[in-house]
Amino acid sequence: MNNQQRKQVERWSPWILLVAVLIIWQIVCSAFEVSEFIFPSPWRIWTQLVEFKWVIAGHAWRTFWVTMAGFGIAIVVGVLLGFVIGSSRLAYAAVYPLMTAFNALPKAAFVPILVVWFGIGVGPAILTAFLISFFPIMVNIATGLATLEPELEDVLRVLGAKRWDVLVKIGLPRSLPYFYGSLKVAITLAFVGTTVSEMTAANEGIGYLLISAGSSMQMGLAFAGLMVVGAMAMVMYELFSLVEKHTTAWARRGSQGE
Repeated sequence: MNNQQRKQVERWSPWILLVAVLIIWQIVCSAFEVSEFIFPSPWRIWTQLVEFKWVIAGHAWRTFWVTMAGFGIAIVVGVLLGFVIGSSRLAYAAVYPLMTAFNALPKAAFVPILVVWFGIGVGPAILTAFLISFFPIMVNIATGLATLEPELEDVLRVLGAKRWDVLVKIGLPRSLPYFYGSLKVAITLAFVGTTVSEMTAANEGIGYLLISAGSSMQMGLAFAGLMVVGAMAMVMYELFSLVEKHTTAWARRGSQGE
């Protein structure tokens, strides 16, 4: 298999695997006559998706823009905190352990508190998406800056560069691969945070749809909502991968000839 054929296989392999899983799923549900109220088949999910497409689209749009709002805040806060932590050994030693402890807290437990503070609506969902997604961004930016080679920093200082110049002109560009990697992880977590919050403290969104569909025993509709969330997360993941490919090609120069 030459390089071009290998790239084609790699490009289509996720879709081939997805189709194979759906076929096996459908065969199992049909062969064992699994109740649609217990575990709906892919065909049932598809029919529910088509039947309720406008309802799902409305809830999906609400979940999407709320997630993007929380995710945008997470990027700003994560980059700023990561820059502070990664640029100072004192800040790294003082703040990083506290942030790690905070990240270990179950974010779903914050939802009732956020409801008390902000009421039912978009506020708790945006903040939950933010709380669950800013940590990977912060950690990766801090790691990219903290692991800057001391020898490189010494050479730049000998050439007249100040600490700020080293961080901004060398440290931040060097952290871009870490940053994009964190975005691809954080965006999936942001959708999780929004959906969990909507299941508890909202009257719109995919999370609310899941609760409503489950209570009315429409499991096909519930699974359709889950599929839509997964699709939105996958699209955003691929978008960040595309941007990363066009802005940090220098970071993968060693693999270009493979």
